[in-house]
Amino acid sequence: MTNRREFLKSAGLATAALSIGLPQMSFKEKKADPLFKISLAEWSLNKALFAGKIDHLDFPILAKQHEIDAVEYVNQFFKDKATDMAYLREMKTRADGEGVTSVLIMCDGEGMLGAATSEGRKQTVENHKKWVEAAKFLGCHAIRVNAYSAVPWSTNPADEKTAMDITSSGLRQLCEFADDFDINVIIENHGGFSSNAKWLAEMIKETGHPRAGTLPDFGNFRIASEGDKNISYDSYRGVDELMPYAKGVSLKPVVWDDQGREHPLDYTRMIKIVLAHDFHGYVGIEHGVEGREWDSIFEIRRGLEDVRRTLEAEG
Repeated sequence: MTNRREFLKSAGLATAALSIGLPQMSFKEKKADPLFKISLAEWSLNKALFAGKIDHLDFPILAKQHEIDAVEYVNQFFKDKATDMAYLREMKTRADGEGVTSVLIMCDGEGMLGAATSEGRKQTVENHKKWVEAAKFLGCHAIRVNAYSAVPWSTNPADEKTAMDITSSGLRQLCEFADDFDINVIIENHGGFSSNAKWLAEMIKETGHPRAGTLPDFGNFRIASEGDKNISYDSYRGVDELMPYAKGVSLKPVVWDDQGREHPLDYTRMIKIVLAHDFHGYVGIEHGVEGREWDSIFEIRRGLEDVRRTLEAEG
């Protein structure tokens, strides 16, 4: 395991070395960087993947065929392969062969960072280490984890603080490990306390580690439900509050208001919020209508490209 970790830590050095001595493009030859880049989250195709209609290994190939050149993996689709170097090598070969960037791995089912005991938090960190190593090998910049805790969601300030303290403790431990691999650990607003943007931003701040960040998801600001009533946080305000810590953003074509109501996403308004924080990284599409996944992904990509083109023209 030690040798494997040393290999993974240094995996990027060989790539860097290859560039030494290569001629550099002149300023005129360089293309202007886009205002933001577009990636595709594997969860957009989750129904087809779970049904076996799509092979996980083909994901970057299919993305490229549909004119998207960056992907965000979901660990659920290769859960038993995190330490299988032959499998990971095949993933990397297919992505690299298509010129597709591997952006991050979304990790679920590996325990709660905010487990009730220090032993439980240590075990959760241990469970995530293999995904940090896999992300390094694949060329990703981050893993996405969840800010779940043993404290049930409530509006009680004492519960909010307890959940924050124990979750930040687990997150800090994971970040300390990931730092050796140059991998970020980012938290998505994903229900419960984490979908309260103010709480999540404070939790990241309390963690106090440069590897800790957020992955604001435009459509995941439903905090909880009570009977037939949704409890939610305004998506536009929430994204604005999370962007200072963002190392990526995730697009769903719906947003929430403070009254538990869902609305169609205003692309221009939201992207302006994202850009106002000097973010020019990947906007990950995480949406696919069952049975017409690629058509719905294309519609979102086209919407993003239209907004980008308009905002770039405005200067």
